[in-house]
Amino acid sequence: MAAYRKLNRDSSSRKALYRDLVTDLFLYERIQTTETKAKEVRGIAERLITLAKRGDLHARRQAAAFVRRESITEDQDAIQKLFSDLATRYSERPGGYTRILKLGPRRGDSAPMVYLELVDRA
Repeated sequence: MAAYRKLNRDSSSRKALYRDLVTDLFLYERIQTTETKAKEVRGIAERLITLAKRGDLHARRQAAAFVRRESITEDQDAIQKLFSDLATRYSERPGGYTRILKLGPRRGDSAPMVYLELVDRA
């Protein structure tokens, strides 16, 4: 049995999906997605916030390697927000930076939809 959810995608598509969702979570602080995707992305986002709390150059490069590269400005905005806003916001918090709020089933295929959001968002 696999220790992760495959989401009916190959590994490169799955990694791209996670990168996009994590970047959008950092930019907008709240995203609407399915419950299974949110449960997978939550661990990645919390790991990156912990890296941002460390704040050194190596941590910044590790986070920048994971955030999507669609456009340079979005990439820089997400990294800047992660290391300046989110790292200072959660500096005293030992973990649990995200929460999942259930919304109900999606109309088309009854997939359970949720909000994945950052705790203490502005």
